[in-house]
Amino acid sequence: MKLPAEVTIYEVGPRDGLQNEARQVPTADKLKFIEALVGAGIRSIEITSFVSPKWIPQLADAAEVARGVTRPPGVRMSALVPNRRGLETALASGMKEIAVFLSASETHNKKNINKTIAEALAAFDDVIPHALAAKVAVRAYVSTVFGCPYEGEVDPERAVELTGQLRDKGVYQVSLGDTIGVANPRQTEDVLGRVLAKHPAESVAVHFHDTQGTALANVLVALQMGITTVDSSAGGLGGCPYAPGAAGNLATEDVVAMLHSMGVATGIDLDKLTEASRTAATFVGHELPSKYLKAHLGKQARARRQAERAGS
Repeated sequence: MKLPAEVTIYEVGPRDGLQNEARQVPTADKLKFIEALVGAGIRSIEITSFVSPKWIPQLADAAEVARGVTRPPGVRMSALVPNRRGLETALASGMKEIAVFLSASETHNKKNINKTIAEALAAFDDVIPHALAAKVAVRAYVSTVFGCPYEGEVDPERAVELTGQLRDKGVYQVSLGDTIGVANPRQTEDVLGRVLAKHPAESVAVHFHDTQGTALANVLVALQMGITTVDSSAGGLGGCPYAPGAAGNLATEDVVAMLHSMGVATGIDLDKLTEASRTAATFVGHELPSKYLKAHLGKQARARRQAERAGS
């Protein structure tokens, strides 16, 4: 099995993870969450999104979060921006990296941002050049690459075309997303094979949801094909408000535990990461889906019961 020596985890919990939560998370708790993720050794974190509060109320405090975070050397913090106005607010809030987004399916793109794919690409011309001129790095997300909740199957060549168009605009990396969690390993190999035939592996990341329990299997295929950046969300937080039935993102603990057990470095302290996710669960008010987190908490509970019995 050919695997990279090291993998970059691109943590999306504070943005993609929290955006679909019903309970409003206070800004102070979001800052604690981000600080805990940094303390666990994560070096790439998407902290918020400068979208209209009307669409995503959970992220109405984007500017406060961006201004309130501590930015240690070597840690990349990004924010999603939908348009020029969002970019200007992000720049004024001190962001040094942003992300733009669109879908590989027309229907999801219309539902998500009320634009066709062509219109979304054209709108990026009012965002990306200005970000680059301000010496701000730009990443891109392409959603529904592996399947759309409205259209079903998506032509894999769209991922190839969109990756090229986005890179031509100056995006340093394109994250290919399985927004509804329907991808399987063979499909992952097919799509990535087409993309990597025309684009370098370092310019591509993967973003899997775990609706059908195949996210880790898909990540493993991607790694064997040369991908070294994996998006994930602490605790498995998240979903997509415009993808009905989509389960949470791949849990960061689950992928880090798998990588470490195979000798692949991430620079992340798994125990500290698990504690960060445990704390996040208290913020959102419900159990998180991460399998590693559940096993870890179960082990702790058993140890406490054994200690109590021994002391009684």
